Amino acid sequence: MADLPRRRLAGFYFFYFAYLGAFAPFFSIYLKAVGLSPVEIGTVMALPAVARMTAPHLWGWLADAGGVMRVVRATTLAGLMCWLGMFAGTAFVWICAVAFALSFFLSAAIPLVDSTTLLRLGERTGDYGRIRLWGSIGYMVAVVAVGYLLDFFHVSALLWIVLVLIAGTLALGLSIPETDRPPHTEAGPISHILKRPAVMALIAGSALMVAAHGPYYSFYSIHLVSHGYSKGMTGWLWALGVLCEIGIFFWLPRLYGAFTLRQILIASFALAVVRFLVIGWGADSLALLLFAQTLHAATFGSFHAAAIGIVHRLFRGRHQARGQAIYGSLTYGVGGTVGSLASGYGWEQFGAGQTFTLAAGAAGLGMLIVLWKLKLDERDR
Repeated sequence: MADLPRRRLAGFYFFYFAYLGAFAPFFSIYLKAVGLSPVEIGTVMALPAVARMTAPHLWGWLADAGGVMRVVRATTLAGLMCWLGMFAGTAFVWICAVAFALSFFLSAAIPLVDSTTLLRLGERTGDYGRIRLWGSIGYMVAVVAVGYLLDFFHVSALLWIVLVLIAGTLALGLSIPETDRPPHTEAGPISHILKRPAVMALIAGSALMVAAHGPYYSFYSIHLVSHGYSKGMTGWLWALGVLCEIGIFFWLPRLYGAFTLRQILIASFALAVVRFLVIGWGADSLALLLFAQTLHAATFGSFHAAAIGIVHRLFRGRHQARGQAIYGSLTYGVGGTVGSLASGYGWEQFGAGQTFTLAAGAAGLGMLIVLWKLKLDERDR
């Protein structure tokens, strides 16, 4: 029975990331089909990140006060209700309102569930990857299946697919029990932790890494289709990246044993620079695109695992849920908003190659900040 909560957590990750696997790669194609411009598409795709700038603070505070999974269940149900609004119209302002409301509620899910998972694992944080990889499997299944489905059905079918996947996420959330939280072991308020140079460096560098992914998540599918790739092939290329990410999560305990979290983080930034340059300038070559997608193992997989591992060590005791929420809001919120908005303007003004070059530059700057200021003491390693 001890493994049952882990299985339910794995199932939650599966459905939540399957929803993202349907939404993130293909919603921009839906938006283009209903007549939105590149700047409008970039704006809509930035709204989930805008919501993450503020909402996780609220959800983290409520989780500390009333229970992590209680908040996750309530917000996932609210997100499901919001998505129904997407069936009601295709006007730009209406789509913006629905997308923001959806993201405002669903932004609670992963930081809080990550906190629950890490609390349940205790000192065995290396096992996080073997639970979290089911999210990557869900994402991969979704991008492949939805890619083929949209080759045969109208792109509006995406709305129904997303609805079903959010409902599945809610069902798993209802089955996960609360986890006992450890006693408060940090002296002073959480603001003292946020002022540590290592924390500021982690947040700033990670925000730049997330911003660098703005063109990828907003325009990668459009980029591929414009170069003659089918939606089915587009789905497979997304899936390849996630398959490599799964490999990293599976081998995470060995990776943690061989390298420090800081070393893993720095390597992830460096490989992101290479990846985005290849995507921007090598899209005519399937071989280069395949190579670039294997680097998703680093630019998301090892980056995410190392970053939340560092957050788990920097924010201790009862600060852990809020620490994950604050990290998510400032990195995925601020970084994601800037990256998505900038990618829309960059795509319209400069084209794909220069936009992805700017993304590579953002990842490189993030790496320099981490190299400069992210110094961890022994207890944080």
